[in-house]
Amino acid sequence: MSLTDLRRGQWADVEQIADDGLRMQLLRFGITPGCRVRCHTRIPLGPVVMQYGGQEIAVGHEAARSVRVLRAGPEDRGGRVSP
Repeated sequence: MSLTDLRRGQWADVEQIADDGLRMQLLRFGITPGCRVRCHTRIPLGPVVMQYGGQEIAVGHEAARSVRVLRAGPEDRGGRVSP
């Protein structure tokens, strides 16, 4: 599933960021595969705003499709939660 499949409030572990440019941009925010993020807002055919480390990061719809995630709950022990 991709970042665009998440609904508002859902948590997910980032598995893969296929777009190289987006991978570098998200790295600046500390988001790498293995991180747990939360979908703050998702606008149909628009950006996805995710939360990580006290930040809200907007990712355009097409770019968000290149972010593979695994749905999770905040209490699950799988991913790295924001610092």
